[in-house]
This record gives sequence, C-alpha cells and structure tokens, in this order.
Amino acid sequence: MKKPPQFSPLAAEDSAPLNRRGFLQQAGAAAFAASGLGLASPAANAAKPSGATSETLVKSLYDTLSDEQKSKVVIPWADSLRSRVENNWHILPQRVGEFFTPEQQAMIREVFLQMHSEEYRDEVWKAFLHDNRSKGATTPEEIFGTSSVAIFGAPGTSQFEFVLTGRHCTRRCDGNSVAGTAFGGPIFYGHAAGSFNEAADHPGNAYWFQAKRANEVFQMLDGKQREQALAEKGRAERGRKTVELTGKAKGLEGIRVGDLSKDQQAHVRKVLADLLKPFRKEDREESMKYVEPQFADLHLAFYKHGDIGNDQVWDVWQIEGPHMVWHFRGAPHVHTWVNIEAPPEKGSPFAA
Repeated sequence: MKKPPQFSPLAAEDSAPLNRRGFLQQAGAAAFAASGLGLASPAANAAKPSGATSETLVKSLYDTLSDEQKSKVVIPWADSLRSRVENNWHILPQRVGEFFTPEQQAMIREVFLQMHSEEYRDEVWKAFLHDNRSKGATTPEEIFGTSSVAIFGAPGTSQFEFVLTGRHCTRRCDGNSVAGTAFGGPIFYGHAAGSFNEAADHPGNAYWFQAKRANEVFQMLDGKQREQALAEKGRAERGRKTVELTGKAKGLEGIRVGDLSKDQQAHVRKVLADLLKPFRKEDREESMKYVEPQFADLHLAFYKHGDIGNDQVWDVWQIEGPHMVWHFRGAPHVHTWVNIEAPPEKGSPFAA
C-alpha cells in the first residue's frame, strides 16, 4: 500500500504541498476571489485594507448558507455544545470539504487563519494540515476539508460564536459575545510534529517554544522555590473538565507567582505574553486583561511525570489561577488546554 507523503511542518513557504498560497490556488482562484480575500500569503492577506475580520467573515459565511445548510450547522446559542472542548473531535458530522461550497470553504479557511497572529499564522496552518492527514486526505484541500464547524446564534447580532474542530484543534470566534471570557470559551491546540512520540527537544513542533519559555522561569527559581514548583503528575485530560476553573486562590499546585521576586514575576509576564503570540491581537489583549487582576494568585507547576529524556526540561507544566487554566502536556507530543475568564468584579455577589 502506498504511504501518504510525509509532510514537514516546517516546510518553507514556497514548498509544496503545505504552502497556503498553493492550496488556495488549487482550490480555485475564482472561488477565493469571490470571498474578497485574494490569493496572497497569510501575512499579506492580514495586511489587506479590506477590513475583513474573522467575525465579519463568519457573518459573510452565514449569509451564504442555504436554509438546508443552516438547519444542519447553525445551533441555538444556549446549546451546551457551544462550550465543549476536546483534543480530537468533530463538533458536527458535516465535514467542511463535503458540506460547503468552494466559496464557503475559502471563507472558513480565512476565518481560522485570521484568528491567529501574522507572525505564527503559517506555522499554525502547517501544523493543522500535518496533524489532520489521514489515509483518505493527503492534499491540503482534502486535509482542511476534514474539519468541521458549527455556528451558534446569529452572526451580526450580540450573540454568535463560530467553532472549528479537528484533531488538535478547538478554535472559537465570538465577537466578544461571551462576556468576560477570552477566546469565547476554552480552546485546545496541539501538534505531533515528527511522530506520535516526540523526542525530548520536540524538533519541528510549532508550540514547543512555549515550554522552552516556561522552563526559563524554572531555571530562575532557587532550590526551595523549585521544590514548591515541582509536582508529580499533571491533570488528566477529560474534555471540558480539563479546564474547569476553581475560583480558588489557595491550594493550587505549584508556586504562587505573587511569592516570586520582582524579576521573576516580570519574566512570568513575558512568558504569558509569548504563550499568546500565536493568536490575534484582540485575543491576546483580552486574555492579558483578564489575567492581570489574578496575576499574583497564579500558580506555576512543573511535573516530573512525562519528562521526556529525563533532562529536567519539563515537558508537562501549567499555569493556574482562580479564573485561568493553561495546561501544557508535551508528552508524548504537545497538547495544550486554555481557559481564561475575568475575575468577578469587587462587590459582585459572585466574587470570592
């Protein structure tokens, strides 16, 4: 049996088959032109003065749906499915490549891409294509076509959310419909770059840089601080339960950020900013807005179990606060669970 081509997640921009420019050209210049987005690279499209954002593209997509399509992919706003998150799933059975027209597929791709920063957009794109290959999907068109989407509520109103899912992907676009919640709810991203079981240095992994930055904080800790920061085993991955928020400032695993020195705290802030770099500016800013009031009560934990190569470059770690979970599991490959909410305002009956 002929094996599918082994794509490199770090292929150069102009190399086939992971090049987004080539993908869109193959998908049909006329179809993509109809979306008003052109055929340039991710970075070039981000700079276009069209004013198109993920939110406006979701509205454009919604307006093109037939009644039959809406009956299958448009879900009531209050449906509990909207808050679900998984590491490998399809939110609805309809697949993008089979259910939507070429023009609609182009808009869905661009919604996804514009949820990410210009700096990391290409790497996120390549990682998604790499990890969603299958026996029946080897070309970029086929691979992205295996994803699934759902639209909750009515785009263009104060309550709507677009969710795209696949292997190592739960991404959201909500136009700030979900008040006090970064990204519109919990997200998941991951990457298995070389193989299912990655080496200790995770060559080619699009997200390993985040663990390297977190480990820099560990290196800044003294002996006693390291004892506080180290724990045995990270949390189990159980979908939405993985990122349940406790509202507690005490009793969390790891070392409390507020107990670190000023220079250590400053480094933690820089790390948090770097963790957010793959995402678009508005999501980065909103996340930090919600993190700052609980910054001192964040706890940073590194886990002994899952230390690939026993090199004490901790593959599994997390940052948790009363209203935040950022859980990074780098063994056997990268899985990342993120949930960030605004702490209740002082005087609120929901305040701790």
